[in-house]
Amino acid sequence: MLGKVYFEVGKADLPDDAPMLLRPAIRMAKAVEGSKLVVSGYHDASGDPAANAELAKRRALAVRDLLVAAGVGEQRIELAKPVVTMGGADDAEARRVEVTLR
Repeated sequence: MLGKVYFEVGKADLPDDAPMLLRPAIRMAKAVEGSKLVVSGYHDASGDPAANAELAKRRALAVRDLLVAAGVGEQRIELAKPVVTMGGADDAEARRVEVTLR
């Protein structure tokens, strides 16, 4: 994993530390020609599954937009399907987006 960003409950706004947290992913994408970054949004299993999946997708899109703004070509970024975690809404791991290299 190259980067992990945690979000506030019910929000898809990037936290202030997102650019710093994603710096390793941005550097790696620029250094490794032909690589792809996979952006995976996570959500918990409580509440409405469709709404949770949509929130995880919006969070992943926010991270993708930051990566693109930092100079990573959009064609090199793949959005994974939202991933359900076992934690509840108060668990930070259930409100994260991870970036990995493929």
